[in-house]
Amino acid sequence: MDFDVIVVGSGLVGASLALALRTAGLTLAVVEAQPPRPATGTGAWDSRVYAISPGSATFLDRCGVWSELAQARVSQVEEMRIFGDDVRSEIGFSAYAAGLRELAFIVENRELQRVLWDGLKRAPDVAVIAPGSCRALTLAAELAQLELGDGRTLRARLVVGADGADSWVRTQAAIEAPPRPYHQLGVVANFATAKPHRGVAFQWFRSDGVLALLPLPGNLASMVWSTADAHAARLLELAPTELAAQVAAASRGVLGDLQVITPAAAFPLRLQRARQLVKPRLALVGDAAHNVHPLAGQGVNLGFRDARELAWVLAQRGVQADCGDYRLLRRYERARQEDIATMQLATDTLQRLFNNDNPWLARLRNFGLRLTNRQTQLKNLLVQHAVG
Repeated sequence: MDFDVIVVGSGLVGASLALALRTAGLTLAVVEAQPPRPATGTGAWDSRVYAISPGSATFLDRCGVWSELAQARVSQVEEMRIFGDDVRSEIGFSAYAAGLRELAFIVENRELQRVLWDGLKRAPDVAVIAPGSCRALTLAAELAQLELGDGRTLRARLVVGADGADSWVRTQAAIEAPPRPYHQLGVVANFATAKPHRGVAFQWFRSDGVLALLPLPGNLASMVWSTADAHAARLLELAPTELAAQVAAASRGVLGDLQVITPAAAFPLRLQRARQLVKPRLALVGDAAHNVHPLAGQGVNLGFRDARELAWVLAQRGVQADCGDYRLLRRYERARQEDIATMQLATDTLQRLFNNDNPWLARLRNFGLRLTNRQTQLKNLLVQHAVG
């Protein structure tokens, strides 16, 4: 079977890319080894949530899926409060002060995956091959060839690796992406709260990691606690009542007493960036191209910006009929390099600065928070960049 573009991986970024490319005049296929499972309970909340920037929401709307989200499962972040090591060190961001309606939308991973997968299944011009395991990839001068586990062979002018941090496509293309583990886990869980969050997202830079409480609809909140492996293991072993008590204490009781509604889970954290985003006949997007620390909540937004940029480059190719031409793909790579490097540098620097017991650095980082909090124009610039 022949296509113009084959996207390997139908996660959030891969699916959004395929949907964004529907108007680019290209024949498309998506290969996915493990299609998403349907929700097991109508009221259950997914422990993994994302802070979707307004820019990413606009992109997903253009993909035709944002309006399909169940609005009862989406919460707006209108304000953010970030605390340092001591109670005097705080920085606040306000959508109203920046002239915006919201800073972000909090959406469950499962809900985002649902609407994107439904969008793919509805798209008559996208061939979805799922389940479809990949066996071999060959990048030739004129075409790329993808052999599947069931014996089928797919050919395309361009193969896009959107298959996650341990990307099979990236490995097959011999693109190096040396990881640097943070030796931390992101522990996630959802809670019912005694006090209303009022659309405020909270974050604490603590000696034992970075704790965030993100607003969910009603009096619910989602936790992400990025902390050392050993501490994460202890959190995962706690009974629900003990976990709720520890999170309430660590968050200084800002949302009152807590009650676990979604059991704790965890995922490893690392810094990773592919040496190349493109080769002739190949491009990488999302986690296949880069991983960042979740303290800024920008990992998935970085991936959506990859998809948006690659879709735009391919749609604007003009008289260039070959969508896998290296010179064309280099436009995408050059356009994404600064954004990726800036976000990785910022999150890695903050992680190093706050994950440090040096008392002088503690004074410096807390002073930096207080100083930045007094600079309204600087804060608004930071907000404008973050919302995309």
